[in-house]
Amino acid sequence: MDERRPARESGRRLVREVLERLGRDGTTVARLDGTVHTVFPVAIGPAEGEALRKWVVRTAAKRTVEVGLGYGISALFICEGLLINGSAEARHTVIDPHQATRFGGCGLQVLEEAGISRLVEHHADESQIVLPRFLGEGRAFDLAFVDGNHRFDAAFLDLVYLGRMVRGGGIVFLDDYQLPAIARAASFFLSNLGWILEEVSDADDLHQWAVLRTSPLPDTRPFDHFVDF
Repeated sequence: MDERRPARESGRRLVREVLERLGRDGTTVARLDGTVHTVFPVAIGPAEGEALRKWVVRTAAKRTVEVGLGYGISALFICEGLLINGSAEARHTVIDPHQATRFGGCGLQVLEEAGISRLVEHHADESQIVLPRFLGEGRAFDLAFVDGNHRFDAAFLDLVYLGRMVRGGGIVFLDDYQLPAIARAASFFLSNLGWILEEVSDADDLHQWAVLRTSPLPDTRPFDHFVDF
């Protein structure tokens, strides 16, 4: 018998309670300064959250990384998936330089309210600074969720570095795929690096998502390889 199972189930119930409360109220109050924050539509909706949790469970992920914590909704779904998977090594790494400013610390706050702060490691610098550092440290992840800077150059750099740290055949889950910059950035990896488009949600002006699977094969392209994307 898994002795940790009751604790995981209790932890998952608390995560669900926080998700349901946020979904019902649609707002959260920042303890930092008492400001009231409207969570949606900045945060992902329940359908995308359930898809994200599903992929965490489907891949039996233990190590996950997220670019753009925001109000913490996506992190709650990811951590719920990690609790379901039940690994004692589970860890979710989040990158967000705007927690103490734009979001009033609400993302980290809701993770604490859900009792999962112990699973989460937060980095307050921009992803273009943090991800190269992770690569130099030899970090590896099973799944990445990308919802950070939506400009092409920033999204492209995120995918470049994540592509070198997400394990071969691992999952990169993209939010805001309806934006030309995000879809265009993803197309390079599909056209040139052998990534596979596993899933695309229905068209949505606010939050369309796409699920990419990294190539399980080593990169053996010749030095002058290029496929237009």
